[in-house]
Amino acid sequence: MFQATREQSLGPVEEDDLISGEHSDAPRDLEPGRVQGVMTFAGHLRSHLSLVLQLLCLLLCAVLLVAILAQVSKVPSCHQQVPSKTQEIRRDVMQLKAGLANLCRPCPWDWTFFQGHCYFFSKSQRNWHDSVSACQDVGAQLVIVRSDEEQFFLQLNAKSRGPTWMGLSDLKKEGTWHWVDGSPLMLSFMQYWNPGEPNNHQEEDCGEFKNNGWNDDQCSKDKFWVCKRPTAPCEAA
Repeated sequence: MFQATREQSLGPVEEDDLISGEHSDAPRDLEPGRVQGVMTFAGHLRSHLSLVLQLLCLLLCAVLLVAILAQVSKVPSCHQQVPSKTQEIRRDVMQLKAGLANLCRPCPWDWTFFQGHCYFFSKSQRNWHDSVSACQDVGAQLVIVRSDEEQFFLQLNAKSRGPTWMGLSDLKKEGTWHWVDGSPLMLSFMQYWNPGEPNNHQEEDCGEFKNNGWNDDQCSKDKFWVCKRPTAPCEAA
């Protein structure tokens, strides 16, 4: 009886659902056609994503290849001749010498510049007359002292070498001192004679730098000497 009553309460639609085996509460939008469309779209999406990833991988590989080729091109070929360190130093020295040779300077390399003049301090020794000639041969004079500053400069350099001839003598007249250019010794310079000098001991007629001042000595003795000449605008190498 209960079964009969239930069957009578079911409407036409519910009967159809029961016959078809589908529950009335199942969603009506999940129809077979729609499900098939969703699955097809998902498949296409996965296919496109895979293609994009492949293209990105190819692009990354291409960039890496270009970077590697660029670095390799910077490496010198093993066949290129790379100069040794010695060759580089020799080349730099030659360039330096060439540059120095073209420098414009007021005095030659082995001369000393002081207050507009060039001075040559000899490394060998000669008598007074030969010293005069040696200076003349290079266009200079055996040194003539013209100022207190010059005297200090000359005395300091001569003292480090030893007794050194200057261009001063009383050969023409005993006791009357003249420079090699004929000019007389000024009285203000008499202060530079060492104590007790000049004494003309044994015909001492030529002046020299000795110790802290001047001394007269025999002109025939060999001593160092100093040449003096004006500066030049540009001295040849």
